[in-house]
Amino acid sequence: MMTETVLDLRATPPQERHPTVFGTFDHLKAGESFTLVNDHDPMPLHLQFDMNRTGTFEWLTLEKGPEVWRVRVSKVEGSGNCCGGCGG
Repeated sequence: MMTETVLDLRATPPQERHPTVFGTFDHLKAGESFTLVNDHDPMPLHLQFDMNRTGTFEWLTLEKGPEVWRVRVSKVEGSGNCCGGCGG
């Protein structure tokens, strides 16, 4: 059984948070995931995923504040390097 990575951003400087999350996501294999822990609503990050990783991820909110937010981010099967622009 594989242990899921927990990415706790609460102590990470704000300017490093999104690059850290995308770096972690980009190293996942299809079917793998990590749990993101944050001290504020990660909606802006979710919007960045929608814009920059369309069709390659699943976003599941596990806990919604008010002090801690937890989200499971998964790389979906068959996502490869497709940008999603062709609709295929």
